[in-house]
Amino acid sequence: MILYGSTMSPYVRKVAAYAAEKGIELEMKPVGMGDPDPAFRAASPFGKMPALVDGDYGLADSSAIIHYLEARFPEPQLVPADPRERGRVIWFDEWADTILFACGAKMFFNRVVAPRFLGREGDLAAADAAECNELPPLLDYLEGVIPDSGYLVGGRLTLADLAVASPFANLRLMKVDIDEARHPKVAAYTKAILARPSFARFVEREMAFLAR
Repeated sequence: MILYGSTMSPYVRKVAAYAAEKGIELEMKPVGMGDPDPAFRAASPFGKMPALVDGDYGLADSSAIIHYLEARFPEPQLVPADPRERGRVIWFDEWADTILFACGAKMFFNRVVAPRFLGREGDLAAADAAECNELPPLLDYLEGVIPDSGYLVGGRLTLADLAVASPFANLRLMKVDIDEARHPKVAAYTKAILARPSFARFVEREMAFLAR
């Protein structure tokens, strides 16, 4: 199986970490948004990453890919069968993919993508506003829902944790620190999930690349 995309994308990183936790071997093929690679575009008609190619089957969208892989490789279970737990996992996946990502993207695009990859100045005021005004309420919410177990759903690792932790890797790449006095649970939680081998190898590689 081939996964197209860059792990600097929280969506691609989420799928790569999920596959690593499941023991699924994926061949990573780096592409950018709108890349004309024919196999990538066949799997992702609108040129968005990630895209998965499994033999003659192609699929785009991180959540769609993960649910496909979960059906193909049910163990270890990362999307619970219990209705209430599954609902919570899907909620956190959606929250991370939309609300949390949208906030982080304003920072990452303007501080990293625009100057580093597009050769133009980003809107630093927009990035600063997102960090100062939009991010704290999201951290407040997360601080209030992280259980003592250290996992968001069911007292064990699920897709919810992988989805929520992935955008925090981008914050780490930008050296955006979480105030441990205000958000101690979030700080400990993200540190623990991102330290897992499934995430750590990608984050270390991304940090080394940006340091060049």
